Amino acid sequence: MLKITKKGDGLSLRTVHLWLVIGAVVSCSLMFLFTFHLADSFQKLTEASEQQIELRNAATELIEASDYLTERAQRFTVEGDMRFLDEYFEEAFEANHREEAITRMADGEGTQAALERLQDAMYNSLLLMRREYYAMKLVIEARGYTDYPEILRSVQLEEEDRALTSEEKMHRAMKMVLDEEYYRQKELVRSSMKASLEELELIAYDTDHSALASLRDEMIGVRIVIVLQAIGIFFMVWLTSHLGIHPVLTAVDRIKADSPIPVVGANEFRYLARTYNAMYEVYKSSLEHLNFKASHDELTGAYNRSGYDLLLSSINLSNTYMLLFDMDNFKGVNDTYGHETGDRVLIKLADVLRNNFRSDDYICRIGGDEFVVFMVHATEKQRNLISQKIVEINRELGDTADGLPPTSVSVGIVHGSEAASAEELFEKTDAAMYRAKQHGKSTCRFG
Repeated sequence: MLKITKKGDGLSLRTVHLWLVIGAVVSCSLMFLFTFHLADSFQKLTEASEQQIELRNAATELIEASDYLTERAQRFTVEGDMRFLDEYFEEAFEANHREEAITRMADGEGTQAALERLQDAMYNSLLLMRREYYAMKLVIEARGYTDYPEILRSVQLEEEDRALTSEEKMHRAMKMVLDEEYYRQKELVRSSMKASLEELELIAYDTDHSALASLRDEMIGVRIVIVLQAIGIFFMVWLTSHLGIHPVLTAVDRIKADSPIPVVGANEFRYLARTYNAMYEVYKSSLEHLNFKASHDELTGAYNRSGYDLLLSSINLSNTYMLLFDMDNFKGVNDTYGHETGDRVLIKLADVLRNNFRSDDYICRIGGDEFVVFMVHATEKQRNLISQKIVEINRELGDTADGLPPTSVSVGIVHGSEAASAEELFEKTDAAMYRAKQHGKSTCRFG
């Protein structure tokens, strides 16, 4: 029988683990006598299935990559946003999903017919890309872009297209990626890809049918052992459920309900439960010292300096942007319109910030007319998005429909990964804000 290490402390997982190991060794020894040939056949079936799955995934990835390129090319020609152009060439020349698909297909056994169909799809895809390149070059010429991928510089527009106006070039580009001829070529790509998938399905069927026939003959002896194992498995499931799974599920429900965890289950889990409960008590005690009024600014409802300090010490700065907002000529607003209007302007700024940032982000008023926004879970690739937010914020602050005088903000922005400490992060953000001030205000600068 299993030994209870201490009354009331539950079974030890080490003891349970020892008995489970002994049972597994005995069970595996018996199973080995009946499953040597079965394992060999199963291995062959598994390898064949994995190969077919990988090949089907490869063909599917090629289809998805082709559709992705089409969607990026169409969005760039319609919207003219360079982001879509960058994503197009990142997929075409960095991700290389299409080339990887063909390589994996070439390494497979008995896949020559499927490979030929896939190569046909690749050839038609390259032809389609030439058409997309030409449409992209039309957009670049129309928009006057100077910074674009080197491969497009070799694309020469026909004389009649060079003579078009910018608007006509945009119309010509959209037509090239949206007309019937484009979708006819696109259908050639998809037809070849579908033919490749059909070939793979035939190969998979033949392989699986042969392997399953062999397995069927070897299953008779295994069934006897399975009956014996079922009894052992039932016991192990009950034991693990009683000692581990049920206590964990109960603990999750209690955590969601914001309450302590019951001390039940295995000895080790009980230790974790006691530790969590102690931490929970400390956490609840800390919350009592940080109520809303103590951590929020009374005027704007944003976090105050105390709340800012707490956030600074608890947020994961390595994936967070710090944005420091300073109102331009705020003293002039107070002097001209009075402090009551100045307060209303600060409230408006806080509201505008809430409307332009996510509910997960944190807005702090750290003094006077200075605000800090922590934009959490953000990568360094979001500069364009942030710049657009600043433009929108200044546009809303300049709107006088609410009867308030027009205002604007200068903003310094630094990603937390660019600083070794919270102090250094603030210093860099403050310096970036002052550079924005020096460059005409109502703008932003990244550190």
